[in-house]
Parts: sequence; C-alpha cells; structure tokens
Amino acid sequence: MKKLITLIIALIPVIGFAQGTVNDLETDLGGRVGVSVNKKIVKGLHIVADGEIRLSDNFSSLGRYQAGLGITYKVSPIIKVGAGYQFIEKLNSSSEWKPRHRFYADASATLKAGDWRFSLKERLQLTHRNVNNVYQNNPNSLMLKSRVKVSYKGFSRVTPYGYVEVRNVFNDPSCSATWSTASLAYADYSFRGYTDTYVNRVRGSLGAEWKLSKHHALDFYLLTDYCYDKEIDTNSDGTALKSLTYDQAFKTAFCIGYQFSF
Repeated sequence: MKKLITLIIALIPVIGFAQGTVNDLETDLGGRVGVSVNKKIVKGLHIVADGEIRLSDNFSSLGRYQAGLGITYKVSPIIKVGAGYQFIEKLNSSSEWKPRHRFYADASATLKAGDWRFSLKERLQLTHRNVNNVYQNNPNSLMLKSRVKVSYKGFSRVTPYGYVEVRNVFNDPSCSATWSTASLAYADYSFRGYTDTYVNRVRGSLGAEWKLSKHHALDFYLLTDYCYDKEIDTNSDGTALKSLTYDQAFKTAFCIGYQFSF
C-alpha cells in the first residue's frame, strides 16, 4: 500500500509553487447507509431517487447526508447515459454544516463475457457551494470520475463485484509565489484563476449485491479511499499567501444499500 500511495503522489502534478507542505497521512473508519428507488418509465428509461447518510471519525459522528434524483437511458445493449441532481449537507473542519448542490452527467459501456461483466463509467460533475474566500476555494468545482468495474453473474441471487475509480479535479485555485527562507513566508503572490488540475482521489471497492426478490435488493460493499487535497490559505483580498498544504487521508467505509425497483 505504501508503494501505491508513493506512486499516486508522483503522478499528481504540483501547481506553480516551489514550496508546499505535505501533511502526514491520516486514517479514518466510517460507514454508509443508503436507500434508492428505481422506477421504469418505458423500456430503457428509468428514474432513480436515492438518499444516503455517512458516518465518520471511527463511526462516532455523522459527517454527511444527501438526497438525489436522476434519470438513466439505455441507448443500446452496451451503452447507458444518465444525468441528475444531488443535494448534499456536509460537516466541515470547523464543525459547521454546509450545503452543496451537485449536477452530473455520465455515460457507461458494458461488455459481457459469459457470466462476467466489464464496464467503464465516466461521470462529469459540477458542485456548487458558498465559500468565504474565492481565492482559497472554487465555488463551482468541476470533476471527472472514471471507474472500471467487473462483476460476476454466475450465481442465482448474489452478484459479487469490484471496481477502481479515479477522480480528477479540473478547476482548483492556482497561483504563483516565491518562498523566502529568510522570512519563512511567501512573497510575490498572484492569483492565476481556477486552472489547477490534479488527481485528488483514488478509490477501490469490493462488494456483493443480493437480489431478495423481483423488486428488492441489498448491496453490501467495502470502500477504501486515498484522498489528496490541496489547501490554500490567503487573506480575504487575495493579495497575500499565508500557507500551502496538501492533506493526505486513507479512509475505509463499511457500507450497505437497499434498492426498490418497480
């Protein structure tokens, strides 16, 4: 795992700074509980409503809850497209609940080989949130999630699966500055807009879907995330850089989901 993390860090581009601090790797254990309702409108066209709560800090606190509504359409036997909206309420580092509005569009392709299914899914998402300092955070974050998944349909009711997903942020704040070893501070700071692009999460998952009946199913899965987030601290006018750090976290979550289809 250490070799994998080292490789991931090496592949993440650094912004136009010569300096910056990479914080020690943090770990967290949590859980997720989700519910979804899948309604077939016509052949190939479905509406999906879902909700989820997430526990963090070793199951000691509620860190996030969300609800969404989306639509999917099967263009061909192997191609599916979708779009939707999610309302997200998340607890930030200052223990404040902050709402987010997320809009997404995705496309997936699935290939069959006997009882095996191989799929690639690309999801582009735009997340809007209110920020106190636009030089530190983009109020409209654009990301692309790319997922490769394999599942096995050889059992009558249980479908085991696994996937790997990479998330790219496209428009984080970017700037330039010179680090002074004499004053131990940044000088010649300038804001360069929302142009920074890098991989900020790599995810792996193993799970199994249990088909209880025609309309009911349970999903049990384990998530492991390696997260790499840039934190910029500037004054409110965006004229001085106070610090630049990169946070690392390795998160594990035990999850269960229920789906009702009709």
